[in-house]
Parts: sequence; structure tokens; C-alpha cells
Amino acid sequence: MKKKEIKILLVDDEQDILEIVGYNLSQEGYQIVTATNGREAIAKAKKELPQLIIMDVMMPEMDGMEACENIRRIPELQDTIITFLTARSEDYSQVAGFDAGADDYIAKPIKPKVLVSKVKALLRRLKNSESASSSTTLKVGNIEINREEYKIIKDGVEIILPRKEFELFYLLATKPGKVFTREEILDRVWGNEVVVGGRTIDVHIRKLREKIGDDFFKTIKGVGYKIEF
Repeated sequence: MKKKEIKILLVDDEQDILEIVGYNLSQEGYQIVTATNGREAIAKAKKELPQLIIMDVMMPEMDGMEACENIRRIPELQDTIITFLTARSEDYSQVAGFDAGADDYIAKPIKPKVLVSKVKALLRRLKNSESASSSTTLKVGNIEINREEYKIIKDGVEIILPRKEFELFYLLATKPGKVFTREEILDRVWGNEVVVGGRTIDVHIRKLREKIGDDFFKTIKGVGYKIEF
């Protein structure tokens, strides 16, 4: 996908942030759409179907966490990458962000050039997922995984996962018995140019266990750090 075809939705209640970030990203050739609160973000996301959403957390009418959760329920936006760009850098805020369905969490302040680099790294995931897509269905135990459609079927029931949870799940499922290190998981799923903490993996594994069940992890036995069952 060419840069001019990529649409980025910026969501922030501070106009200067929208202008600065929007200007730097538009200079790179991306299409920029803006919103000033969570409710407007949902409406714009439905209409524009962006490839990437960069969203603040603290906003009027509806905050970023709630907006993210709502966007993740929209089938047409399942593949959209969502990252928070916020002044809230506490660990619990980051965990809450990933729980809400975000793919990344970037703390303000950040230099425009660094933000552009992070955006490029995030968007590379689109290219990686497109090249890795296959029409074949992978089956692990009672679970079927369709990589092309980002679809998981367990015992005949479809399970919807956010993009990063799906990619982590798919990585583990493709190599049953393989022990993945944290570094390998971060590199394969998040990309080695995106700086995320080790807790990111823990959060996503916990969410997968809740949605898929512990039986899957007992089957693959393939995570290279301790998981309590």
C-alpha cells in the first residue's frame, strides 16, 4: 500500500497537537483526518476506515479508552491499528490501553521526527500482514485460524480478537512446542523498531487466555517465560 493510500485518523482535543502531528504526517504523504473527542472519532472511523488511529486518552464527551473499545467492536475496523498518544505514562494507564484494544501506547511529549518514525514502524505491520496472508486455514486442536480473514473458530464459535492479539495468537499457533523469547515475540509481532515494555506481552497473553482458554496454551507450550495456569 502506497503512502498516499494510507489514511490516518488523529484524535485529540488540543488543536495545536492536531495541527503539529497532522502537518508532519501529511508531509510524509499520508492522508490525515481529525477528530476532537471519542464520539467524533468513532463516527469518523466508521466513515473513513483509516489504516491507523492515533488517539489521546483524556478527552471530553468520551475518552480514548472507551472510544477504542467501541471501535474494536466494528467489524470493518478490525484491522485498523490503534495507538494512544497521551501525556499519561503510568504503567496502569498503559495496561488499560492495551486492555481496551490498543496496539501501542506512545507517551507525550515526543519529537515530531520520532513520532513519524514510530508511525512508519506501525504501518509496516500492514505490509507484513499483507505479505504473510494465506488462504489456508491453520488448525490447532479444536481451533481453526484463518490468517487471511483474521478469523478464529473454536468449537464452531467465532472469536473476535484485536489485531495484535490475533497476530500473537497466530505466531504461537504456527510453532507448537517452540519456546519463544520475549525479544522474539516483540520483534515478530510488534516489530523491533517499536519500543514496548515486556508487560505488553503479559497483557495480551492474559486477554488471550480469557478469550481462548488455558487449554490452548497447555497445547502449544510455546511461550518462553512463565505463565501461571
